[in-house]
Amino acid sequence: MDGRNNSVLNLVVLFPDLLGTYGDGGNAAVLATRARARDIEVRVSEVTIGEEIPEASLYLLGGGEDGPQRLACDLLKDGGFVDRVAGGAAVFAVCAGLQILGTSFAIEGDATYPGLGLVDAVTTRGRVRSVGDMASRVGERMLVGFENHGGVTTLGPGVGALGTVLVGRGNDGVADGYRTPGIWATYAHGPVLALNPWLADEVLVELSGEPAAPWESVADRLYAERCATINSRRSDAARIRGSR
Repeated sequence: MDGRNNSVLNLVVLFPDLLGTYGDGGNAAVLATRARARDIEVRVSEVTIGEEIPEASLYLLGGGEDGPQRLACDLLKDGGFVDRVAGGAAVFAVCAGLQILGTSFAIEGDATYPGLGLVDAVTTRGRVRSVGDMASRVGERMLVGFENHGGVTTLGPGVGALGTVLVGRGNDGVADGYRTPGIWATYAHGPVLALNPWLADEVLVELSGEPAAPWESVADRLYAERCATINSRRSDAARIRGSR
């Protein structure tokens, strides 16, 4: 079941007490605000350690450190989450959440920990930690955000990336995240939907089945400014490289 009740979108933030290091729970607040601006009824709830995982239209997973990430993965294995996602529930995942959905991920001491296996993606420990601004090309749009992770994620055959890296590393310096039916995943924190309102609208369109009427906010104007700044910096860098 998809967790809808009379067209109400149920957004469930999973384990913000474990995967809430970077404020990624704010992604649900962004979705709720932009949904209500279009008269889409939405309900937001959080599941913490020890609570049952309810049905949802969309589950949201954030970023966290190795120990909390491992615990969150174990809790998701036992809470019916995997069956619900396999049955059609959607997921928006960031960083540690991205890794958890995959086949396996690296933890302390470069050990390998089994993931949920919902996506063919393997995360190993990188030689250096990726910290700083990042941007990727997603279709005709730019996704902007901030990354802070030590993992390198390799996608299996048939798994498409969410975007192509323009600034920073993302998965491996080339691709960022992945996009499979019902799942969006990225290494961009922020929370990323606050920085990229267009992506929030794309998620809402898929969840609601309704087109998103135009609705401009301060976030949209700030997004345009960030894109202009990034494009300017990339042009300057290319010009400097060309003059050498």
